Amino acid sequence: MGLDPASEGAAPLILVVEDDPSYAQALASGLPREGFTVIGAQSGEEALERFSACQPQLLLVDLMLPGMSGLDLCRLLRTRSQVPIIIVTGRDDELDTIASLEAGADDYVTKPFRLRELVARIRASLRRCGTAPLSAGPAAIQPVSTFPPSTATSRKALILGKLRLDPERHEVTAGGHPVELSLKEFKILELLMSNPGRVMTREVLFDRVWPIDTPANPKTLDVHVGRLRAKLRRSPDLVNDEVIETVRGIGYRYAKPSEPP
Repeated sequence: MGLDPASEGAAPLILVVEDDPSYAQALASGLPREGFTVIGAQSGEEALERFSACQPQLLLVDLMLPGMSGLDLCRLLRTRSQVPIIIVTGRDDELDTIASLEAGADDYVTKPFRLRELVARIRASLRRCGTAPLSAGPAAIQPVSTFPPSTATSRKALILGKLRLDPERHEVTAGGHPVELSLKEFKILELLMSNPGRVMTREVLFDRVWPIDTPANPKTLDVHVGRLRAKLRRSPDLVNDEVIETVRGIGYRYAKPSEPP
């Protein structure tokens, strides 16, 4: 007899259907720390194949997917299974929420999300269907995150104006000159550069950079952003540029480089 994935000590298996490498990578690294095993798919068609092969306990599905949409995937899965489905998308229109729930989704989370909140919603969905982990956290179980190679290795270099960030080499250059950053400073910059012109709240940035069991402290984030700004300004190519803008009372955003005249 095979091992029941919901049995004691087993890590619930989550299928993440996401074609954005930055979000896929964040979930692939964050969810296993909370006691989940993660597998990934980049399209609806690939998700159906992996669902049949792996029988996950829950799916996180983006609405905007290449080929089959997240809504169509949700409808099709509902003809086969009652597995919990949480929509995780950048679309926050009320009609999208209603359409997703009517298509069979159990919950709806908008990007940029707080990892703590998403984990709480995952656990609530698993409790409702009776497959919640009896003990959470990496000390109890050792899940393994397995994404397709194309997802795990597709973090391309980000280039905005004079600044270039290479996630694979962990390098930042301004006008070709290296900028030395700490790991957390690098992660903050990568998140901001991945969303140019978009406000990233302090809560979202903290959740994505610090371990989920770290008490949220906005001042800690502010200190790291201040150090990051200071290091960027030391570059002759950025000394007069304020690439990281403060949005008072909310968070930060990376200023989109101005178009050449």
